[in-house]
Amino acid sequence: MRDCFSALIRSVAVASVLWATLPHHAFATSTEPATDPQVDPAPCVAAAAANDANRIIAICGALVDNDKTLRADRIKALIARAGAYDRKDLIDRAIGDYDTALRLDPTLADIFNIRGELWRKKGDRPRALADFAAAIKLNPDHPAAKGNYKSLAQELERIGALMAVNNKPSFNCATARRAVEKAICANPELANLDREINAVHTKVVREAASDSARAGRALQREQDAFLAARNASFGRPGYDLHNAMKARLDHLLAIESN
Repeated sequence: MRDCFSALIRSVAVASVLWATLPHHAFATSTEPATDPQVDPAPCVAAAAANDANRIIAICGALVDNDKTLRADRIKALIARAGAYDRKDLIDRAIGDYDTALRLDPTLADIFNIRGELWRKKGDRPRALADFAAAIKLNPDHPAAKGNYKSLAQELERIGALMAVNNKPSFNCATARRAVEKAICANPELANLDREINAVHTKVVREAASDSARAGRALQREQDAFLAARNASFGRPGYDLHNAMKARLDHLLAIESN
């Protein structure tokens, strides 16, 4: 529902502004008005104003495909149809129409920003970031593009940080001496479990200690006991390291959620 509402806001806001602000002669090769009823933009304007996605796709699509359509009207029709595609969750088609509109007029900062939002929705962060940057270059004060660029850059930074520690435990494998530590280093799943256990443990101890030093020490002793039991039990018949670590993580997560 939220995506549909966002798509509606995008398409209505941009299409209405462009229909109102781009004159028919802005990109025309002739000063003669369009007299062919097949290229009359009025029906497309009405469909866009009514926010009827199916009518926009049909009526504005005919305007887009007609070779006699003035360039300015084709741009508006493309943007209106792209917004309709967006609302129907036909993201690739929406991006395709925005691509064409930007080839016809590469100065539309709003459209770069909207296309960037669609790339982000598809999970293509590099293209999204490039579009947000293009919008800001055209309009340095574009609030939506600036906000989108900042949030996506922060998201990419977080992803980079996570990738840097992915499949690595909380300790340095280069100095690992115990057999259990070497086993954890050799297994990405166990390495990730160890790192998560350490991260949640550190958090719950810090939070408990802020209320009561005794509570913080108790949680630290509990973690020390787990590590001692893990080290002593590894390699013995019936001991499952993965299950023991998973149980410890679940226990810590339960403490964190309380």
